[in-house]
Amino acid sequence: MAEDLKALADRAVADIAAAADDAALEAARVRYLGRKDGVLSEATKRVAQLPAADKPAYGAAVNEAKRRIEGALEERRAALRASAIERELGQEREDLTLPPRRVRVGRLHPISQTTRDISRIFASLGFETVEGPEIEWDYYNFEALNIPTGHPAREKWQTLWISNPLGDDPSRPLLGRTHTSPMQIRVMEQRKPPIRVVIPGRCYRYEATDAIRESIFFQYEGLAIDEKLTMSDLKGVLYAFARQIFGGERKIRFRVDYFPFTEPSAEIAFDCFACEGRDPQCRVCGGEGWIEAAGCGMVHPDVLRRVGYDPARYQGFAFGGGIERIAMLRSGAPDIRLFYQNDLRFLEQF
Repeated sequence: MAEDLKALADRAVADIAAAADDAALEAARVRYLGRKDGVLSEATKRVAQLPAADKPAYGAAVNEAKRRIEGALEERRAALRASAIERELGQEREDLTLPPRRVRVGRLHPISQTTRDISRIFASLGFETVEGPEIEWDYYNFEALNIPTGHPAREKWQTLWISNPLGDDPSRPLLGRTHTSPMQIRVMEQRKPPIRVVIPGRCYRYEATDAIRESIFFQYEGLAIDEKLTMSDLKGVLYAFARQIFGGERKIRFRVDYFPFTEPSAEIAFDCFACEGRDPQCRVCGGEGWIEAAGCGMVHPDVLRRVGYDPARYQGFAFGGGIERIAMLRSGAPDIRLFYQNDLRFLEQF
């Protein structure tokens, strides 16, 4: 009987090797290993009819025949697969005379470019770039910045309020942050002086869109806290920043302004890099010779006390402005909306 099984396996291996395609190979598999009518399956059923002494040898012969047939099937299957791949590759022909396909290379959005430039410049001045949450508590956005409920300065920020997922607790209202200044408080709560950070990020305000305003926009915020910092240090930092971001010997104008979280406060303007104040029709400065850029000032003592700093020992300055504003000034873009219309004819210029 063992010789019969060996002959069966030899015949099966020969039939499998002769299979010309997958269909013929599958037919050979069913003919020899099929569960119902397979030749080897029929041979396996005879084990129960054999004397007990003959069963081990016959069972071993059956297993050996099955192993050989399955090995032959796998080997032929791999050969057919390789042959098919070779035929497919052989049919492909590359025309080396065709012009190459144009590869479109991606690039950073101009707002992302400007944000990176701002972080890079302030890093060279010793400022660390940090980020913060865009959905903010009223406490950090207003209260801790010396703008309590009912303060008239709140009218400057057209706030987008958000339902509190913690149960609309009226004592902890949520909002889309209206400026990046809340991170001043968060950083001072977590660190001890000296502190030098710059905070770029997205902000939200409920206001109409026009050529210079968007309801969703980007700001950068700078904060420095140390012993014996003065307004002169603030001016020096902003001078260095202006010269690097706009180039040349830029001038800075400080004009008195008001912010609840700084005292004294100032408005920053850069001298016009486009006309240097000589063109009354200049589209960049409107003929004024100065470009309004940001607000700044010395951190208010009450803000320092709120985070546990002693204003008699520590002083600091803060500044901030719109990133789109800087991108517009550097590129000469006439409308802030151009940055967000996804028009490649505009964006590919940068």
